[in-house]
Amino acid sequence: MSGRELKTKELTLSLGPQHPATHGVLRLVLDLDGETVVKCTPHVGYLHRGTEKLAEHRTYMQVIPLTDRLDYISSMANNVGYCVAVERLFGIEPPERAKYIRTIMSEMTRISSHILWLGTHALDIGAMTVFLYSFREREWLLDLFEMTCGARLTVSYGRIGGVRNDVTQEFLDRLYKFTEEFPGRIEEYETLIDQNRIWLQRTKGIGILSAEEAINWGLTGPTLRGSGVPYDVRKYAPYDAYDKVEFEVPIGKNGDVYDRYRCRMEEMRQSNRIIKQCIEKMPKGPILTPDAPKFTLPPKDKVLADMESMIHQFVLITKGPMTAPEGEIYSAVEAPKGELGFYIISDGTGRPYRMRLRSPSFVHASVLPRLCEGSLIADVVANIGTIDIVLGECDR
Repeated sequence: MSGRELKTKELTLSLGPQHPATHGVLRLVLDLDGETVVKCTPHVGYLHRGTEKLAEHRTYMQVIPLTDRLDYISSMANNVGYCVAVERLFGIEPPERAKYIRTIMSEMTRISSHILWLGTHALDIGAMTVFLYSFREREWLLDLFEMTCGARLTVSYGRIGGVRNDVTQEFLDRLYKFTEEFPGRIEEYETLIDQNRIWLQRTKGIGILSAEEAINWGLTGPTLRGSGVPYDVRKYAPYDAYDKVEFEVPIGKNGDVYDRYRCRMEEMRQSNRIIKQCIEKMPKGPILTPDAPKFTLPPKDKVLADMESMIHQFVLITKGPMTAPEGEIYSAVEAPKGELGFYIISDGTGRPYRMRLRSPSFVHASVLPRLCEGSLIADVVANIGTIDIVLGECDR
């Protein structure tokens, strides 16, 4: 080889769309110089189902099951976000008991989502044991969801003006037992990886985003708070019962993969704290508002016993409200992955004239080039996991 020059060239690698570490059907086209990522181009849309357009051809009630399929790991939170948006559009105030129940379900969803994230993120990086431990608690929560509404994943539990059905005392007792045991389980997760030297090498100083960059990219949720920005919709624009409970918003300092991991771990503790307060403060009363009968479904027991209530439910489900307030609204909630927003335009009919979603996963997927370019290819998987995306709501 003496006297001859060795020539090198960049390699283009297609990561996905079937790669198990991409948290859904995501494709990244990586231009590599050795093991260094020179350019990263995300390709989304493989899970596009036209949810926003489908909503325009359905009544306000019929849209609720569509929201289950957005971030299918966080169906309860999606239901609540949509119902809150429609209630604000129609000027409906749900009963206090329904607000507390929805807050409980949203925080159970946050814990369930973070547990799934923790197990898969650790598995992506190479730690298998925490995956097995975390799914033990997730199964406990899914059993409680099933006990409440009969479904574990796509629940369709929220209702405009409240919730589908009341929770039982047995449910509250089992959930309270969970809140007492769960902090110890979080410590078990942390014992496995929190100070593990391999985990620290794979997460510390990787995927650093400054606070200014995170804001400019439009990031929300733990992905934003890991960079030290304490923005949380539950604090700045409270909905349901969040203004009646105490909780803290965890933030990071360095904005790397490790800080975002720490934020989500602390968030699970705060969610556990919120659930416990809601159970202790749970008021009695109705679960569907009686103040807006034109827009809300009648209670199920009345539907089964009263002809007028049955007709009322039939009309609302098949045709929607006969006269809806005209106007437009943007309403957001703090979903497990970040700010989930619904922009709805009403033309006075029983169906939304337009509906658009602000899904955190779509925004977070756009920051992958910033995180990956200049780093090693092994860090790409860590960067995908740290932004906690689900392509169901990204592509919609």
